Amino acid sequence: KQREREMAIDDAAKLAILLSHWIEHNEEHAGEFMEWAMKAKAGGKTPVHDHIMQAVKEIGAANRSLLAALEGLKEG
Repeated sequence: KQREREMAIDDAAKLAILLSHWIEHNEEHAGEFMEWAMKAKAGGKTPVHDHIMQAVKEIGAANRSLLAALEGLKEG
């Protein structure tokens, strides 16, 4: 039963790697999104810009949750 309650060490290590990867990957996407949002705005598509920037904010929120999960793994 104790084993069932605790995450296997291998799984925890793999999850930590995945979380770090997901955070980095999301940051890369957010940067690309912002670039295209600015192009949309320059092209007179302000509502498109605004929607993309909202997605960037949501990626930031998702990354904060993923980072909290990663910190939780490290704490044990």
